[in-house]
Amino acid sequence: MPSLKDIQKPIVAEMSHYEEYLRRSLHSDNTLVSTMLEYVFSNRGKGIRPLMVLLSAAMHAGAQPLGERSYLAAMLIEMIHTASLVHDDVIDEANVRRGKPSVNALWRSRRAVLIGDYILAQSYTTGMKSGAFDIVSYITKCMGEICEGELIQSDQSDRLEMTREIYFDIIYKKTATLLGTSSGVGALSVGASTEQVQIMKEFGDNLGMAFQIKDDILDYTPTAHTGKPSCGDLKERKITLPLLTVLEKSSDTEAQRLLQLLSDVRKKPSNASYLCKYVTDHGGLEMAAKIMNYYTEKARAQLSLYSESSFHASLDQLCTFLAERDQ
Repeated sequence: MPSLKDIQKPIVAEMSHYEEYLRRSLHSDNTLVSTMLEYVFSNRGKGIRPLMVLLSAAMHAGAQPLGERSYLAAMLIEMIHTASLVHDDVIDEANVRRGKPSVNALWRSRRAVLIGDYILAQSYTTGMKSGAFDIVSYITKCMGEICEGELIQSDQSDRLEMTREIYFDIIYKKTATLLGTSSGVGALSVGASTEQVQIMKEFGDNLGMAFQIKDDILDYTPTAHTGKPSCGDLKERKITLPLLTVLEKSSDTEAQRLLQLLSDVRKKPSNASYLCKYVTDHGGLEMAAKIMNYYTEKARAQLSLYSESSFHASLDQLCTFLAERDQ
């Protein structure tokens, strides 16, 4: 499996320029705000979304160096994602994010919400001041979908009435649309054609579907690999694809029994461990992986419309990395 370091090789300099741009744009002279920002930045994760923006931009830029428009696009994308995670941890009352204390665990929920708001406000202030209204408008379109996806998932965890159609709608809105927007806006930032922007949007959409399904599979693995609590989705009464595939092939009686165990999981936390083992033993992870691979190959089909280049190769390697990762 390729490493992220390998995937980043064609744009190592651009990633460094992006990091400088990000910190300049979100700098604060206030000690508390600066301290919180530094903590958030130091715990940002793999940086998949800005990586997609910059690889897509570089693939469409030809011999031209990337400019501020591409760095702005990468920042807006990553900060939407970052702020949403800070807010998610408040909503979920989560004390851990990527193996470290969450922002709300360190500074309490009120300040965590406000720093998330600050990140969004400052990012968009930078965007509007730049005059890159096409980029700001393109990225903003996905924000409502992200919120809608989370709302639908929350509603489903209350009612426990999940279908494949609803599941795919949720993961497209909460995850895939931002990855699609990442690769689409990368192309847009360097003046690619409308057709090229749409091709890259579809590439990212499909890769995003695979990405979320992989996350849902990883939720059934030990905490040491993922940096977050094992079976966290089950503990929150979320029906994701591994469990859904098992429910679909179960008898009505057995499916109702499993759903009852999930319904009672807050009163009986041990139900989550039982369901996790049941799903694993009944092939739920393998069935979900087949569907993940389907979306990965759809992403590659979009990528195959482009000529070979180092950037093309890195995006193809990213498909492999996201499908085979263990965290």
